[in-house]
Amino acid sequence: MAVAGTRCLLIGAGTLGCAVARCLLGWGVRTISFVDSGVVSYSNPVRQSLFNFEDCVGGETPKAQAAADALRRIFPSVNASAHRIGIPMPGHPVGPNEAEQVQRDVAQLEALVQSHDIVYLLTDTRESRWLPTLLATVHRKLTITVALGFDALVVMRHGIPPPDDPTGSAPGSAPGSAPGSAPGSALGSDPGSASTGSAPTSPGPPPAPGIEPSRLGCYFCNDVVAPANSMLRRTLDQQCTVSRPGLSMIASALSVELMVTLLHHPAKGMAETDLVGTAAPASSDSPLGCVPHQIRATLPLFRTECMAGRAFDRCTACSPTVTSAYAGGGFGFCMAAFNQPSFLEDLTGLTQMHAETEAALEGVDLFDDDDEDF
Repeated sequence: MAVAGTRCLLIGAGTLGCAVARCLLGWGVRTISFVDSGVVSYSNPVRQSLFNFEDCVGGETPKAQAAADALRRIFPSVNASAHRIGIPMPGHPVGPNEAEQVQRDVAQLEALVQSHDIVYLLTDTRESRWLPTLLATVHRKLTITVALGFDALVVMRHGIPPPDDPTGSAPGSAPGSAPGSAPGSALGSDPGSASTGSAPTSPGPPPAPGIEPSRLGCYFCNDVVAPANSMLRRTLDQQCTVSRPGLSMIASALSVELMVTLLHHPAKGMAETDLVGTAAPASSDSPLGCVPHQIRATLPLFRTECMAGRAFDRCTACSPTVTSAYAGGGFGFCMAAFNQPSFLEDLTGLTQMHAETEAALEGVDLFDDDDEDF
């Protein structure tokens, strides 16, 4: 698929969403959709490049709409759309009065994921990335996460289930189908050109030569707990995801460059990771360079590292257990995940793993009895 024809869904129209959209526009992408439930505030324009002071007046301008309007002013031929959708999250319970609206939000978000080629996760909280990660896994869409710390960043692409994986399909879809994906999409339409991998395993280093690798992990694959309310008891300054203003621009640029490099790879989004510094790129690799799994950078050291992590068979977002449960339960499954704190951990086996770990450590004495007391 040509870069210009790639349909990109940006979930989050804040600092990261604005920067990613500008970089996509520079690469020639002509279909960009924004999802955000917020409005432009007075603190936004200095950090969020698609907004200006006039957007703040009155406090009623939706971020997604303002971002789409700005893109059209920059380049009138762009197909920019806005969707004001709240993203329901684990750890944020949904009451009976909210259930109908939340169900509409989930359905609309799923339809958007289906109709786009690439999904960017650019939201402020970890838990707000859970549902888009699940939906993108179910519909086998290339997903790129961009996340910021105080002075560090991570950019990563999520692994895509192989075409013959029955969990990689939507409720009611034929096993292995990918609704909304046309031949030549960002996934790579020829299974023979993609590294399909085997069943997911625990995260770990890349397998030795001759061993078929599992698929790459998602944003949640290194977690041993379910996503929860990360904003609880945080002060306003702690809720802001941008400390050093250049951080968001660096991270956003890296995410788009990674996407474009993948689009030029024969296997597209299913390309196996390149570990920088290990071996010379093969002739079948992207002509634009390496296609890492994760890019992590820290500004105090001005250092960038590329690394890889494999899919976790107990992941609360992308494991076959979770995608199968969603395929069978639909919105009822989602409501359980939103409202029951231990639901995802119980479902995936993390609760049992914690119990087994505690039991194994019960008889372990971490200190020598002969050690002197201090």
